[in-house]
Amino acid sequence: MRLFEDADYSLIPNRRIGYMISGTLLVLSILSLLWRGLALGIDFRGGMEFVVGNTTDIATVELRSALADELADEPEAKRFGETGHLIRISSSDDITAVENRVVNVLEAAFPGHDVRIEKTNVVGPRFAEDLKRGAIYAVFGALLVIFLYIMIRFEWRYSLGAVAALVHDVTITLGLFSIFAGVVPFSLQIDQSIIAAFLTIVGYSLNDTVVVFDRVREYVNLFKTEPFDEIVNRSINATLSRTVVTSVTTLIVVSILFLFGGEVLRGFSFALIIGVVIGTYSSIFVASPTIVELERRLEKSTA
Repeated sequence: MRLFEDADYSLIPNRRIGYMISGTLLVLSILSLLWRGLALGIDFRGGMEFVVGNTTDIATVELRSALADELADEPEAKRFGETGHLIRISSSDDITAVENRVVNVLEAAFPGHDVRIEKTNVVGPRFAEDLKRGAIYAVFGALLVIFLYIMIRFEWRYSLGAVAALVHDVTITLGLFSIFAGVVPFSLQIDQSIIAAFLTIVGYSLNDTVVVFDRVREYVNLFKTEPFDEIVNRSINATLSRTVVTSVTTLIVVSILFLFGGEVLRGFSFALIIGVVIGTYSSIFVASPTIVELERRLEKSTA
């Protein structure tokens, strides 16, 4: 992109603008997480799932809407196989009673369909708690491995910068899920696929950050007389074209997935859209400024 071929933007000198933007988003996200919390799927709170046959001609959105009008909690519904749907409901009632209610609702809403339950399954609270714990371990384990990897490849300052950016990205993405849950016309429940999206966001953001850090390390050896903050700013500008092109092309693909991937993938692709934008931003305005601030503190302490 010619706009960024000879980029010379004052990004590090104006990093306080990034601090204000990030600070505002983090405060809003944390407040929403504390106040509203997250909409958890049955993977993390327990419930029941039913495979309903003979529903090929029924649109998933219509099926979910019919059940939501009759059930206390909004159910999850997605295509399952060639002839049915997978319905997941958070309920502590007797499974037989819920099964009969689902069949009665669907037969009343869609007459002419021989609706039948082909399979049932219960996700118990203990199993859901184990999944929740496993998801938390997966995210924090990934951050720990990334910290060690960056420290070995670069040094500890770069590790802190990378992890700060990743925590920033995951917190804001979770916060936006909390803020928009129940507002947007699609489900933002946190389930295993959304956890996979968060880990994908971590990987994408890290990739962007490592590219900038690698150029910083290269320029530190080339421009030994320049101040460190100018070297970091030069490095960001040198990689800006690559960063923007990668982010835009990724956003195009993820946006197509969001628009045409169906209701089942909408929450997943929404998380990826947020993650790509926030991850690109954080590699420039969070990770890079963090190593500059750490370098300045280190210089002051050794002066």
